[in-house]
Amino acid sequence: MKILVAVKRVLDANVRVRVKTDQSNVDLSGARMSMNPFDEIALEEAVRLKEKGVASEVLVVSCGTTACQETLRTALALGADRALLIETQADLQPLAVAKLLKAVADREQPALMLLGKQAIDDDHHQVGQMLAALLGRGQATCASKLEIEAGCAIVTREIDEGTETLSLSLPTVVTADLRLNEPRYATLPNLMKAKKKPLVVFTPADLDVDVTPRLKTLQVAEPPKRQTGIKVAHVAELIEKLREAKVLA
Repeated sequence: MKILVAVKRVLDANVRVRVKTDQSNVDLSGARMSMNPFDEIALEEAVRLKEKGVASEVLVVSCGTTACQETLRTALALGADRALLIETQADLQPLAVAKLLKAVADREQPALMLLGKQAIDDDHHQVGQMLAALLGRGQATCASKLEIEAGCAIVTREIDEGTETLSLSLPTVVTADLRLNEPRYATLPNLMKAKKKPLVVFTPADLDVDVTPRLKTLQVAEPPKRQTGIKVAHVAELIEKLREAKVLA
């Protein structure tokens, strides 16, 4: 069984986000970049399935600039077998990414496609759902447990009422939530070995996919600073303060 895992290069979660002075976008100059945390979880699950003998190959795919090769090499060091970069300078939006991944899936025919539930830079939470729709496959989002049994993916996911378990016939699309697993770290020997693993580069034109942006960002701004809180002596004073702030009638 072949597993395809999509990974994205994003601003490191520990770096403070800065907005450009013209408010056109986030300032990434000199910022530390890393693999999207949810994608790390998806990759870890794919590697574990391979270690169990359930999967025979893990293919990792990324869409973006040449710098994404660094993220793909990290994925190879974490256990992926092959890497594929769809290189473009375009501002990729969820539908464009889903179309690119569909084109790769049509070529590679993976039995399972694993993605992070969302990217921490734009928080769209759309690519997995769009990809499943384009492929006409079943989908399970926000997976907290995944097992492969008798040609089916058994997925447990959290919902408002608790948890639910779904059975999906392969091939299918699954997006990973935080509780699915704890990703491993890439060791130095594996980072060295990753340099020898195959990494192929395509362009959207090679896959006959139009990635022209359909949405336009008008402005990017930092959230307003939180006002300083106050302490009250008792409930009556709290209610009075809330009334003054017109929170209570």
